[in-house]
Amino acid sequence: MTPCRRVLVVTGLSGAGKSSILRALEDIGYEAVDNPPLPLVDELVARGGPLLAIGIDARTSGFDARAVLAMLGRLRADPAIRAELVYAAADDAVLLRRYTETRRRHPLAPSGRVVDGIAAERAATAALRDAADLILDTSETPLRDLRRTVEQHFAGRGADGLESRLMVSLMSFAYPAGLPREADLVFDARFLRNPHDDPFLRPLTGLDARVGDYVQADPDCAAFFRGITGLLGLVLPRFVQEGKKYATIAIGCTGGRHRSVHLIEQLGATLASPAGGHWRVTVTHRELSRQEPSRSVPASGPVAFVQAQEA
Repeated sequence: MTPCRRVLVVTGLSGAGKSSILRALEDIGYEAVDNPPLPLVDELVARGGPLLAIGIDARTSGFDARAVLAMLGRLRADPAIRAELVYAAADDAVLLRRYTETRRRHPLAPSGRVVDGIAAERAATAALRDAADLILDTSETPLRDLRRTVEQHFAGRGADGLESRLMVSLMSFAYPAGLPREADLVFDARFLRNPHDDPFLRPLTGLDARVGDYVQADPDCAAFFRGITGLLGLVLPRFVQEGKKYATIAIGCTGGRHRSVHLIEQLGATLASPAGGHWRVTVTHRELSRQEPSRSVPASGPVAFVQAQEA
């Protein structure tokens, strides 16, 4: 079977990272075109290669959210094309700071206040955000992590089999550092016994088997994990029925180094296995990746782990 051509429409708020997303896509093999006139997009897609990324935002000639959605509908009606909508977002305060740092004018407020341009653009693109297959909130995302996320979701040409499955992104995190903005489901592991209380285990992470054994020894850990996998066994197939292409599941603990890391590792292995549904899975440990550069670790089967090196 001939793989479908992949077309990504990248849109969102000015200053939220659309250009960085397009550059990351270009680096993994996509032909990237930024802000072509909207009436020419269909012709551009017809002449494009197997991997095409098109940037569209308020600066695009003929921009209108309804027209963008209509264009996307035409692409999705073609069985030879796998079209997806990616929306770049960020908080108002972050966008305002970025414009202040670069001293750029907002495209929707060239002679007025940047804050007014941000509000106008947020309203103009609201329908696109609601319809997006993937929302990338860059408010607290370093460029390195944004590029890694793009690679996780869009590297690879296939549109059949593995590549067409729901992408399940698993993330460990620390509650004091804030909830992951992109999470669809969040689980709290802070009630489990904490390896941080053991001086020997404190400098280790949940990637170490000794930490895993300590967490598993909690009498409620097994029941907690069964509850998570049972819930995901219900909701992930429903996500697929709803047409979702991406789902982010997060587990948090106090420091984001021990309990949540171990549980996410276990959950990744379970979901990627035939018994767990054979989902397409990536694993990220947010706090570990902030402490040290992350690396991709290939694994057998459909799961590719993205995790920080152990201390």
